[in-house]
Amino acid sequence: MNTSTILLLLLSIAIAGGLSFYQYLYKAKSRNNTTLLLAFLRFFSIFGLLLLLINPIITRKSVETVKTPLPIIIDNSASIADLKADRQAMEVFQKLSQNKDLAEKFDVQTYQFDTDFLPSDTIDFKGSQSNIDVAAKSLKNIYKNQFFPTVLISDGNQTSGEDYVFGFNPSNKVYPLVVGDTATYLDLRISQLNVNKYAFHKNKFPVEVFLNYAGTKSINTTFKITQGNSVLNEQTVAFSPSRKSATLNVLLPADRVGLQLLKASISSKETEKNVYNNTKNFAVEVIDQKTEVALISSISHPDLGAIKRSIESNAQRKVTLLKPKQINSLTDYNVLILYQPNSEFKPVFDQNQNAKINTWIITGNDTDYNFLNQHQDNFDFKMSGQKEDYLASFDTQFNLFALDNIGFEQFPPLENPFGSITASGNENVLLSSTIRNIPTNQPLLAFTENQGRRTAYLFGENIWKWRADSYVDKKTFADFDVFLDKTIQYLASNNARTSLIVNHERFYNSGEGIEITAQYFNKNYELDEKARLTISVTNSKTKAVKRYDLLRTSNAFKVNLDGLAAGNYTFTVKELNSNSSYSSSFEVLDFDIEKQFVNPDWNKLNQLANQTKGKAYLANQSDTLIKQLLADDSYKAVQKTLVKKSPLIDWIWLLVLIAISLAAEWFIRKYNGLL
Repeated sequence: MNTSTILLLLLSIAIAGGLSFYQYLYKAKSRNNTTLLLAFLRFFSIFGLLLLLINPIITRKSVETVKTPLPIIIDNSASIADLKADRQAMEVFQKLSQNKDLAEKFDVQTYQFDTDFLPSDTIDFKGSQSNIDVAAKSLKNIYKNQFFPTVLISDGNQTSGEDYVFGFNPSNKVYPLVVGDTATYLDLRISQLNVNKYAFHKNKFPVEVFLNYAGTKSINTTFKITQGNSVLNEQTVAFSPSRKSATLNVLLPADRVGLQLLKASISSKETEKNVYNNTKNFAVEVIDQKTEVALISSISHPDLGAIKRSIESNAQRKVTLLKPKQINSLTDYNVLILYQPNSEFKPVFDQNQNAKINTWIITGNDTDYNFLNQHQDNFDFKMSGQKEDYLASFDTQFNLFALDNIGFEQFPPLENPFGSITASGNENVLLSSTIRNIPTNQPLLAFTENQGRRTAYLFGENIWKWRADSYVDKKTFADFDVFLDKTIQYLASNNARTSLIVNHERFYNSGEGIEITAQYFNKNYELDEKARLTISVTNSKTKAVKRYDLLRTSNAFKVNLDGLAAGNYTFTVKELNSNSSYSSSFEVLDFDIEKQFVNPDWNKLNQLANQTKGKAYLANQSDTLIKQLLADDSYKAVQKTLVKKSPLIDWIWLLVLIAISLAAEWFIRKYNGLL
């Protein structure tokens, strides 16, 4: 409180005292208790009002002790229970989290993880997957710029996510507490099997298999791939203490069209503790046709490679790169992609007048817009020679096919000449363009359909940057590739529109997300937001039926069927208001990734401890870990002095007391006949 405020307060006391003395005590006939009380109330009221006018700043100091956080994280995945370590893990978790000495030194906070990172509210060891990396990333976000130790109670067997060894902050020590039997048992395992979802009829498709062996002696094993009672491939694989892994590449025939269920297995004469990981079911859908896409360009550009790789990520698509002069016949192709057309494309447009093949036109800085105006009539272009960057804006009302917003607004801008693009008829806009976040009211990606012929337009080059940015953000090309695949799928089909469209896979792995999406359109082919969609799912073997409602999303209806047991299922999606329905089937393959392990991964957890300068402990060494944490002087509580400044006018009780004082003075004066 500064000097001027103190002087004002003294002046206020003098004024309040002087006024109350003059009104009640000066020339008073008697100074009884009532008069003194009234003088005091008047003094308090005047002084209180003057205090509010001066409004001094009240400073309060408090001391707070901030302890070092100690996150204790427990693995809640099913592999802990499969290793019969669930009781052991729970015991050490409770021992650490309830330790009074640790609680006195640290701010103990408990978490659990399986597929997600959560507070430790429901530990049941039933998580379908183990993602230790998500715990590492979550700790970085929760405790930014803090120095703290971490206790990780886990078997170290990760089934999803990135390598967790390098996911934790190396500046913060991690103490893995390894649960489960670390003794070595003989075990054969199919650790990974890679196969494409689709194969083509009368071709051969590759299968890549990774086999692992844990043991101390040399053995011979038999590896088989079977379909029903038929053995498609059989070979002997030898393992020894010096050769503990093998990679097999097998070519299998695609003789029958449709979904083919197969099983890979490895066996030996030795007794194993875990035989579940000796087999792996997988499936391949054999198709008898492929979408042929002609990607035609007269220039070289990074977009061409990105488009080709993205489209061919779906084995049902094949992209051929061509120059306009290399086209002999368009009848070999289902879709044409015309990249930055110019006068060299005249033969292509002329041939397509008769072929009527659905087309995707991509423009850019090298496009001849006068030529385009002459050879298509969906859009009219009036472009300048000035280049411009166009950002994308997703249109949630787009209804030609179901597509989620994959972050189009965050993608780098596409480059195109500045100018006006005017639609000649009806167009469906998936992405509209903006310039520096100002809408242009012009399309960036649009679709048209005239007399059964479909055309897509992308007004801008450098779409390769979108694919790269999607990978940087999500560590996978999948979202962008699905976006391009749905565009090609729409162009490759000339089927008449139906009111109910359902998207699903033909097979799913057990433990994976089983998601089915649907769209329902009214008579004007607008997405009907009031539609009531239900799905009934029937197990073909047990005939058990489950019914669910599909939930509304931005541009579709969606249902999640996670938790279905392995087997074959038929399902029917029905719109209740119109009775429109769609029926199909899918297969859930028997594969529980959490049952693939025999031992905890001590080596990986020990590597994590060394990476962060911590130390790995076994479950029976929890007392040693507690002593280590308590003895570490680098983790000390910090005392902080908190200074809180608040103006007196914020103290509402002063105003209440002034009101009570004035009311009391009036009542006493009234009671004593002084009014």
